[in-house]
Amino acid sequence: MTLNVMRQARAALRSGTLAVAALLAACGGGEQDTKFNASRVIAFGDEMSVINADGKKYSINALLPDSTTQVDCASSPIWIQAVAAIYGLVFPQCPGVFADPASRIYATNGATVADITTQIDAQLNSGGFGTNDLATVLVGANDVIAQFQQYPAVGEDQLGANLSTAGAALAAQVNRLAGLGARVLIVTIPDMGLTPFAGDRSAGSTDGNPALLTRLSTRFNDALLANILNDGRKIGLVQLDEYLKAVDTQTRFGVGSFNNTTQFACTVALPNCTSSTVVADSVNAVWLWADNRRLSPSGQSGLGSLASSRAQNNPF
Repeated sequence: MTLNVMRQARAALRSGTLAVAALLAACGGGEQDTKFNASRVIAFGDEMSVINADGKKYSINALLPDSTTQVDCASSPIWIQAVAAIYGLVFPQCPGVFADPASRIYATNGATVADITTQIDAQLNSGGFGTNDLATVLVGANDVIAQFQQYPAVGEDQLGANLSTAGAALAAQVNRLAGLGARVLIVTIPDMGLTPFAGDRSAGSTDGNPALLTRLSTRFNDALLANILNDGRKIGLVQLDEYLKAVDTQTRFGVGSFNNTTQFACTVALPNCTSSTVVADSVNAVWLWADNRRLSPSGQSGLGSLASSRAQNNPF
């Protein structure tokens, strides 16, 4: 089985166009005095920003033509690849024809906010940051999951407080990056209550987990947004949570181009999922989720479009 990757990418772009426009208007941007042109993209965060040394990503990996096993890392790009591409950049894990790419990925599978300091320190130990560096940051979903899994032994108030602390701590690291000279794209985490991990969201469901996960995700994102430097120039905000809510709402009402935002496509664990290891119903369709909480190529494409628009329109 093969996924129609180009159809998914186009569909994600169409489905997110209105959300992109609204979010850009809400978060600044517009005319720039001097157009920013990144010489490097440096990615921090969790598996949503990871390309492994073998080219595999934590999504649905595309395959080379006539192969059922060999991954084509340049196809079905994840969001940081889309951002890098607007500057003609690639990463060492998927270099294509480019020798010794300058961009770097410090993001790691399973990372939480507590890992970001170490990731940034690693770049400092490798030469630091310049004003033409674009740092991308997406982390926090694993923090929400870790807190959620302590419920109900630990009450919601305490879990929410812990996530507010984590969101503020991430904001401090984002501000640190800006202070070190980099320009920064910070991405809010998905509303984990809208992921397949959350459980049954159908009408009449008595499952309380989706609502709890939504509240916990909101605590994290609210603290992040309340504490990031808001000078309008050094830091660009990408509201993934709002984009995914818009996509989910469109799909529930039978509009937009996603066919499914409640189930996941992969039949094997990430990062080993490929276009030949997905459920039959997802083939030649547009599903949002690769597994129970990581985005499909269509979801990554939507995020990539949103982040690329922010990078190009923010007055860095």
